[in-house]
Order: sequence, then structure tokens, then C-alpha cells
Amino acid sequence: MPGAGKTTIAETLKSKGFDKITMGDAVREEASRRKIEPTGVNLGKIMLELREKNGPGAVAELIKGHILDSKSDVILVDGVRSLAEVNVLKTIGTVKVLAIHASGDTRFKFLTSRGRSDAPSDREDFSKRDSREIGVGMSESIALADETISNNNLTIEQLVDTAYHIIKGWMK
Repeated sequence: MPGAGKTTIAETLKSKGFDKITMGDAVREEASRRKIEPTGVNLGKIMLELREKNGPGAVAELIKGHILDSKSDVILVDGVRSLAEVNVLKTIGTVKVLAIHASGDTRFKFLTSRGRSDAPSDREDFSKRDSREIGVGMSESIALADETISNNNLTIEQLVDTAYHIIKGWMK
């Protein structure tokens, strides 16, 4: 779910030689292309429009070129929302899903403190965003993940270290 720590992990592990591609960046690029302000509401509408028009794997389709252009053996795809997206990614390589879980309070704190334009303005906005994410299949992809990390009381170092060891284990 948004704010659980996915981006922190992916961004930090770039220093270990992994490439990072963010699904939300593809939606933000689409907003820019359409000259639409990248607010949470606008990005959510674009995400839903893309899926309605091009199918549930539409956002994953937008990043396929970035993945194919990568020189890295391991690419961390930040922000997969559904099994349909996982299945799109499986057409171009081996895919493992690492779900990061955190409580609503933890996620709300993370989201509001990072200062992005799509941060929720209040708890109601946060709940609407969660409902939208669940509506596109996020809960199913979390439930069927290969591994899960609970990020409620971890330091950033502990979170990243745990993720790194899981990913390294998958590479063997």
C-alpha cells in the first residue's frame, strides 16, 4: 500500500547495483504529457483511465521499454498494484514480488512527511486513496507475494537490510 516503504527500499538498493523503475513515475509522466497537475486525485484518475482503456496491466505496459533498456541484472519495480501487472512483467523476465506492509498510522505519517504533490491532505483523502488502490487489485498482489516485510517498527536500515537479504536469496 502507498507509504509502506517500497520506494525507500528501491531507492536505497540502487547503491547495491540494482536498477529501480517506479510505476507511479509512468503515471506522473502521463500526467505531464497531458499537462495535468500531478495531485493525488489527478494521478488516481489517470491510473484508473489507463486501466479502463488499456486493461488492468496498462501501467506495467508503460514501463516495459524502461525495463528492456536497463543494463542491470536485477530491476526493482516500485509500485506494482495488481496481478495483471505482475503478469505483464513476467512476459519479459523473472518476477518475484516483495510486499511491504505497514499500518495505516505508519503509512499516513510516511506519506504526509515526504512532501510529494500526491500526498494525502487528511485521513479522508488517505482512506479514499487506499480504497482506490485496493480496487485495482493491490490486496491480491500483496496476499500472493513471494515474501512480505512488516514495516511498523523498523528503522530504515533494518527495512532495507531485510529486503536486500530477501532479494539476494532470490538471486541464488
